[in-house]
Amino acid sequence: MFQRTKHISILFLLISLNIYSQNSISEDPEILQNNIDYSISQSEKDIANYNYFEAQKKLDEALDIAEKGHIKKSIGFIYTLKGKLELIIEEQDKAIQSISRAIEVQHLINDNTNLGKSYKIFGDIYVSKKKYHLALDSYTAAKSKFQKENLDKDLAETLLSEGKTYILLNNHRKARKLIEQSVVLSKKGNYSKILSNGLITQGKLYTILRDDQKALDLTNEGIQLALENKYINIINDGYLALSIINENIEDYKTSNIYLKKYNKLSDSLRIFKQANLTTEKRTEVLMNDQSEKLKETEKELGEEKDKNDLGTLISILSVALITILSLLTLSLYKNNNIRLKTNNMLHKKNGELIIAKEKAELASKTKANFLSTVTHELRTPLYAVTGLSNMLLDENPKPEQVQHLKSLKFSGDYLLTFINDILQINKIEANKVDIEPESFNLKKKISNIILSLKNSALDNNIKIHFEYDNDLPENFMADQLKISQILINLIGNSIKFTKDGDIWIRVYKIEEEDNIYSLRFEVEDNGIGITKEKQEHMFESFSQGSIQINRKYGGTGLGLSIVKGLIDILKGKIYLKSILGKGTTFFFEIPVEYVKDEEVKKKKKELFKGDVDELDLTKVKILVVEDNKINQMITKKILAKMNLYCEIVDNGEGAVELIKTNTYDIILMDIHMPGISGMETTKRVRAFDKKLTIFALTAVTIEDKMHEFDEAGFTGIIPKPFKQEEFEKKLYNALISNKESSASA
Repeated sequence: MFQRTKHISILFLLISLNIYSQNSISEDPEILQNNIDYSISQSEKDIANYNYFEAQKKLDEALDIAEKGHIKKSIGFIYTLKGKLELIIEEQDKAIQSISRAIEVQHLINDNTNLGKSYKIFGDIYVSKKKYHLALDSYTAAKSKFQKENLDKDLAETLLSEGKTYILLNNHRKARKLIEQSVVLSKKGNYSKILSNGLITQGKLYTILRDDQKALDLTNEGIQLALENKYINIINDGYLALSIINENIEDYKTSNIYLKKYNKLSDSLRIFKQANLTTEKRTEVLMNDQSEKLKETEKELGEEKDKNDLGTLISILSVALITILSLLTLSLYKNNNIRLKTNNMLHKKNGELIIAKEKAELASKTKANFLSTVTHELRTPLYAVTGLSNMLLDENPKPEQVQHLKSLKFSGDYLLTFINDILQINKIEANKVDIEPESFNLKKKISNIILSLKNSALDNNIKIHFEYDNDLPENFMADQLKISQILINLIGNSIKFTKDGDIWIRVYKIEEEDNIYSLRFEVEDNGIGITKEKQEHMFESFSQGSIQINRKYGGTGLGLSIVKGLIDILKGKIYLKSILGKGTTFFFEIPVEYVKDEEVKKKKKELFKGDVDELDLTKVKILVVEDNKINQMITKKILAKMNLYCEIVDNGEGAVELIKTNTYDIILMDIHMPGISGMETTKRVRAFDKKLTIFALTAVTIEDKMHEFDEAGFTGIIPKPFKQEEFEKKLYNALISNKESSASA
C-alpha cells in the first residue's frame, strides 16, 4: 500500500514539473514571438495559395498568442493582415474594422512601417467600395510613412495603387505621373512583381490615351516579366489588356487569341479559389471523421490480428473513400452551377455597365463642349464690354457719365465672375484642380484680403476685426491662391449679409507635427443668420437662403460650393454655426507646412526676374492676329497704353506670311477665325520657327482644351477678358525672357 502511494506521489510530482516547465516555456517572450512569426508566415503562404480558410485560422491563433503576451506590435500587424484577407474575400466592413483596430494600436506604439501598410490597405478597401477620394487620402498617408522609413518597395506599390485610382477618376495626367514614379522605383529596387503590374497598368493607360503602339510595348514587357516569375493574376490581367489593344489596332485574330487565354486562365483561377473556399470546412470535418474510424480499425487489428479484420478495414476504407468522392463530386457540381450562373450574371452586368459608361462619357463630353461653346460666346463680347468701359473711364468722361460707365463695368465684372464660378465648379467636379504650394506670409496675405474688401465693408457700415494667434508663425508653404479664394468668398459672404455690424476673422493652431500645422480659420459675423433647414444645403451649387435673399443681396449661389470643393482639395474640412437674426460663423481647418523667413524671401526673389526698365519698348514689335474689329481696336489701345507698337492681321494665312517675312517679338493669336484657325496657324509657324513667343489670346478656358494648345505649340495662354495688370505682367515677362535668351546666345 505504502509502495503504491509512493509511486502515485512521484507521478504527481513529475506531472507538476512538466506543467511548470511548459508554462515557463510558453511565457518566454522569444518563444512567443517565434510562434507568432511562424503562424503569420504560414498564413501568408496560405493566402498566396488561395487557402483563405486556413490563413484566417492561423491569423486567429497568432492573435490569441499575441494578446495573451501583450505584444502590441504583433497585434497591430496581425490585424493589418486580417484586414487584407477580409478585403480579398470581399468582407469590406469586417476589413475596415480590422484595419481601424490595427491603426489604433500602431499609432499608440509609433509603428510607422506597419501603419503605412494599414493605410495602404485602407486605400484598397475604399477603392473596392468606390470611395475614390477617401482612398487617395489613405494612400497619401501611407506614402508619408513609407518615405519617412525609406520603404521603397511599399512606396512603389502604393504609388501604383494611387495611379490606378486616378485612372478610375479619369485624371489620366496625374495617373501617368504616379505610375511612372512607381515603375522607376521598381526598376531601381528590382521589385519584379510591382514592376510587371506597373508596366501593364501603363499599357492600359496609354490604351485610354490612344497611343496603341506604346501601350502594346509596355504591356508585352510587363507580361514577359510576369511569365518569367509566374505571377498568375498579373499574367491574366495582361492577357485581357493585350486583347483590348489588338482590337483597337484592328488585329482581331491576335485579340481573339489573347481573349481565349484570358478566359481559360480566369476559369482555372475561379475554380481553384471556389474549391478552396467552399469545400474546405466540409472536407476537414469529413477527414477528421475518417481519421477516427481509421484509429478504431488499427485498434481492432492490434487486438485480433485476423485476416477477417483486414477485410473489414478494406470495407470501411472503401465506404469512406466512396463517401469522400461523392461529397467532392456533389460539391464540384454545385460549384460549377454557381460558376455558370455567376458568369451569366457578370456578362449581363458588364453589358449594362458598358452602356452606362458610354452614356456617362457622352454626357460628360456634351457638358464640356457646351461649357466650352457658351464660355467662348460669352467671353468674346465681354472682352469688348470690359475693355471699352475701362478705356472710357480712363479718357476723362463727363461727370454725369462716370456713374453709368462704372455700372457698365460692374455688370461686366459680375457676369465674368459668374462664368468663372461655373468653370471653377466644373473643374472641381472633374477633379482637375491641382495643388500648387508656394512660400508666403499668411498674416500679410489675410491683411491684404481684408484691405481689398474694406470698401465693400464700409459701404455696409461694417467693422472688420482680425485676430492672429501670437504664438503662430507667419510664413508657411501652401497653395496661397486657393486659401485666398476661400477667404475672399467667406468674408465677402459675411459682408453681403451684414449691415451696420462687425466681422471677426481669427486664425489659430489646433495641432503641430513635424513642421505641419493644422490651422483653424474662423469668419464670424452678426448679420442676418441662416435657418436650420437651409444650413444643411449651404455647400451645394446654386444654394442660397431663398429667392428673396438672392434678389435682395445678389450673388450666384456658387461661392460656398467652390469653398467646399477647394477645402476638400486642400485635405481640410469646413462647418458652420448660425442663429437666425444673430449671425453666422464659418470654421475651416487645413494643414500647412511651416517655413523659415529666409525661404520665403528666396522664393519671392525667384518669382521676379529681370528689370522692366531695362527694356527698350520702342524696338518691340507685336503682331495681333484677330478677326473681330472691336477686339482689334481694344487690344491695340491696351498695347498703346503700355507704349508697345503692334501690327494687326485678321486671318491665319496672312499671319503666316507676315511672320515669314518680318521679325516679331510676340504674337497674340486669336483661336476662332475664318479660314484656318489659330491652332492651325500656330502649327504652321512652328514648322519654320520653334522659338517665337506665341500667346493664345482666347476666350476658351476649359481644362479639357488645354492639351490642344500645348500640342499646337503655344508659349502660353491669355484668357479673354483679362485683367490689365495680368496682361502686362505676361507680356513683360515674355519680353524679358526673350532679351535674356538673346544675350546668352
